[in-house]
Amino acid sequence: MKQLKLGMIGGGHGSFIGAVHRRAAMLDGHFQLTCGAFSSDPTISAESGASLGLPAKRVYASYADMFSSEAALPPDQRMQAVAIVTPNHLHAAPAIEAMRHGFHVIVDKPLAISLDEARQIQQVIHSTGCQLALTHTYAGYPMIKEARQLVHAGKLGPIRKVLVEYPQGWLSQALEDSGNRQASWRTDPGRAGAGAIGDIGTHAAHLAEYVSGQLITELCADLNSVVNGRQVDDDAAALLRFSDGASGTLIATQVATGEENNVCIRVYGELGGLQWSHRDAESLRVNLHEQPAQLYRRGDAYLSQAAANNSRLPPGHPEGFIEAFANIYGSFARRLHTSGASLTSADLFESGFDYPSIDEGLRGMAFIEAMQRSAKSTQKWTTIKP
Repeated sequence: MKQLKLGMIGGGHGSFIGAVHRRAAMLDGHFQLTCGAFSSDPTISAESGASLGLPAKRVYASYADMFSSEAALPPDQRMQAVAIVTPNHLHAAPAIEAMRHGFHVIVDKPLAISLDEARQIQQVIHSTGCQLALTHTYAGYPMIKEARQLVHAGKLGPIRKVLVEYPQGWLSQALEDSGNRQASWRTDPGRAGAGAIGDIGTHAAHLAEYVSGQLITELCADLNSVVNGRQVDDDAAALLRFSDGASGTLIATQVATGEENNVCIRVYGELGGLQWSHRDAESLRVNLHEQPAQLYRRGDAYLSQAAANNSRLPPGHPEGFIEAFANIYGSFARRLHTSGASLTSADLFESGFDYPSIDEGLRGMAFIEAMQRSAKSTQKWTTIKP
């Protein structure tokens, strides 16, 4: 496939996720970074662009300048897609403007800062025909693809129980008071919108739906701000009800002292269960009724085509976070090389373009707002309404 020209908003000096996106986008040669507005500070943007080897004329002081200038270039020179790697409150406006200028969008999760913003993005997708990908990273792991395939093929039978957790410990202290840049914006309700439920809870909720093949319809939530003075939630738990009758639990906490990013999901059906942990991302544990426990390993020949399509190395040579990101970029690139209207998440799965899209973005924002409503309510169950 011909390389797609990629722009970037945010991701300048001091950004963690910007570098991850750039490496993932270029890992398989699907994208070439050609321009960017890397910071709201024009000096930092210019310095960041220069350090990435971009010509000064393709490094912009603002995303508005970038969109107007790039749109004026000949089609064979202008960017074709833009990656938005800013804090949450700066997702919607540039995504909407990008698509109005004819550029496809890759945006970090959560999609926006509110469900209303997410719906505005959806409207612009429909009116412009542009495509959007959302980087729910964990859906890019090969063994998560395998887990979804096993459930989809009925190997576990009807799904009864889904347990998902995302424990972190990095915010167990008030890092925002010490000038930590990441902690400062992620604990600021004006820039993050939500705390743990937006930052990592949406990952857990998406993973539960992605693997189980069912949608969360209702939840009963408990939200806490454990660290004294913190203005957003840093600890969350919920009971879940799913569209096809399964029940489950979700835990997302950033005050589990000593924990890193050990996302874990367990799915149980009538005929068996499976378990995947980020700590051992190369493995998928499968337990079928009255059969010996099985350990599936990434790269082995018996895996599904979906898992194989998202692997690069033979068994025993671990793949990880950057590769999972790159799988989302790769699927999105293949989709952009085709024509046609936007597809639903189910259609993307069936067509082999398996990346999180606007559907998952809307559900993520609906999940956040349902968690917030539920935590404040005296009623047991709160409905999710995308």
